[in-house]
Amino acid sequence: MEPKLDQQSDAVVQLVNVSKEFTRDKIHIPVLTNTTLHIPRGDFVAVMGPSGSGKSTLLNLCAGLDRPTTGQVIVNGQDLNELSEARLSKWRSENLGFIFQMYNLMPVLTALENVELPLMLTPLSRAERRQHAEASLKIVGLEDRSDHYPRQLSGGQEQRVAIARALANDPVLLLADEPTGNLDARSAEEILELLQSLNEQFGTTIIMVTHDPKAARRAKRLLHLEKGTFVHADIEALEAVR
Repeated sequence: MEPKLDQQSDAVVQLVNVSKEFTRDKIHIPVLTNTTLHIPRGDFVAVMGPSGSGKSTLLNLCAGLDRPTTGQVIVNGQDLNELSEARLSKWRSENLGFIFQMYNLMPVLTALENVELPLMLTPLSRAERRQHAEASLKIVGLEDRSDHYPRQLSGGQEQRVAIARALANDPVLLLADEPTGNLDARSAEEILELLQSLNEQFGTTIIMVTHDPKAARRAKRLLHLEKGTFVHADIEALEAVR
């Protein structure tokens, strides 16, 4: 995986007048309201806000896991509303990488096999899949743990494997949902340093949802959601929690 040196200004993510509401017992519950967002290629955005403010819904919309009630979600030039569920699944496998709080590794697979697993959905040959997986483990500094099972790894190492898995398809967009929420302080710092390095050295576009101001400080921009609407947020204001 070669560094992406072309830091173009074109948008990887565009939300155009997006609203999302859920219906429960005939009651309409608004989650996002008339949201417009532009995330250029190579950006690293932290999204903060109280529980229920719409952070997870925002990630799900960018991934095509939820569809907007109104408005457009365009990722890497593709309007996700135009894709069927089957085509969305293929599109995700080619364009997105996911990092979760709980790692979601398969306990019966080695680190290398876990990283290689999502590549089974791609047209890559077995040899190419193995090459991609090995390169991803090297990027996160775990090439010497490729034959270890999750139970043989620390929490920080498991999350590194999860990040390697997210990188294996060379994604256009990396979506991270509380990536340090299940880690001790030292491991959390290491993961944040890795994400920052991926953004700076490889130009990886990242959207990270977090409750932790120290994690948000690693990003280039801070977005704050309040009741489904973006409000002013200044990442420099987080310097006080350094």
